[in-house]
Amino acid sequence: MSDVVAVLDIGKSNAKLSLVDATSLRTLWSAKRANEITQSAGLRQLDILGIEQWLLAMFEAAPLPVKQRVSVIVPLAHGAAAILIDGQGEILAAPDYEDTVFDVPDEDYERARDAFETTYSPRLPGGLNLARQWFFLERNRPDVFTQVAHALLYPQYWAWRLCGSMASEVTSLGCHTDLWCPQRKAFSGLVRKHQWQRLLPPQRFAGDTLGTITPGVASRTGLNPECRVSCGIHDSNASYLQYLLGSSPQRGGFSVVSSGTWTVTMAHAVPLSVLRAERDMLAGVDAYSSPVGTARFMGGREYQAIARTEALPDAKALATLLQEQIFALPSFAPGGPFPAAQGSIVGKRGLSAPESASLATLYVALMSDLSIDLLGASAEVFLDGPLAVNPLFGPLLAAWRPDDQVFASASLEGCNAAAVYLGGFPARAVETRVPLAPLALTGLAEYRQAWRQLLPEVRR
Repeated sequence: MSDVVAVLDIGKSNAKLSLVDATSLRTLWSAKRANEITQSAGLRQLDILGIEQWLLAMFEAAPLPVKQRVSVIVPLAHGAAAILIDGQGEILAAPDYEDTVFDVPDEDYERARDAFETTYSPRLPGGLNLARQWFFLERNRPDVFTQVAHALLYPQYWAWRLCGSMASEVTSLGCHTDLWCPQRKAFSGLVRKHQWQRLLPPQRFAGDTLGTITPGVASRTGLNPECRVSCGIHDSNASYLQYLLGSSPQRGGFSVVSSGTWTVTMAHAVPLSVLRAERDMLAGVDAYSSPVGTARFMGGREYQAIARTEALPDAKALATLLQEQIFALPSFAPGGPFPAAQGSIVGKRGLSAPESASLATLYVALMSDLSIDLLGASAEVFLDGPLAVNPLFGPLLAAWRPDDQVFASASLEGCNAAAVYLGGFPARAVETRVPLAPLALTGLAEYRQAWRQLLPEVRR
């Protein structure tokens, strides 16, 4: 029987554990929980203790025949998060990037951070620039920050908790942190000036094995004591990686629209000169340290704010919205290409649940379409995450991008191909992708044009 890879995926809203067959890439068992936020030492903090207790309990509860085959654990986690640890291994802080303490304007920080053309990291709200969190704590909470011996980026924090070995990794280090210069592949001037590099463990490749699980983890979970732990990767970069693995020199550029709390569009081989800081565009860094043109908005959060329902979108409701010219305009959450705009609905009336879900789908599809245009991307577009299974999102995008080929995953397997590769198994291209036919609905092109005309000024 084939090995099993345990994929630990810590998103901003949810944590998920999946046991994945290393040969078929099929999920054999999974468990999910909603993440919570805690308050400690006057800070809003990630619930790392709650997630850890849940994780160990889920490993313990996993079906024995599958659990016995787990040979490696691969952590994935969201960006703008690092856990600060003292010299004895005690947790000092796990700051949440949505803590309002990071919203206070700080002219000293603005002067201290490197130019966008160096880090390709735009100034973002709250603590979405990881260096903003450290700068704040260093100045305002020296009682905490002076004790910090190690800063573990979020995926590598989970690797450390599981195997006891510390590392840093470039996809999280280069994720709008203000800490990294992607073209130079070096720390920013801000890092060097504050000597923060001493807090970050040595860099490792996302697929490197950091060690085997600790005796305590093995005893609690029933996993094989020889189970390995990989270094881990930033979650959106895992989405990108699984399509990068299937790329070839003959293929032109491609884009990946990765969805969850954030909708992140990553474009292969676009020049960094197209990036515009004021539009929440940045250079991410892939697993091999190469910069990746990226545009993002908080699509999952915005979808929920507009839809306010679990109902599914449908074509009839969509047609009504097009006919009546009802629009959702940005922004319904922080970040994104219109950070100063307040979200609104134009032509609003009492909407049914399917109409609200359809309006939310229209909005996220239009914003994703705009993100691809802002990046100047073309050719193949791959949809990954929850949006890939929305029945109207992909066909809408395909209708608005007649010169591109839009693909969606044929399953809910998520980042399994990337995780299995990072677990030490041969690279496999994602085969379960389905070309999407454009949605055939009168008025789509006109609706898109009208929506763009209502936007705040942006290159069209």
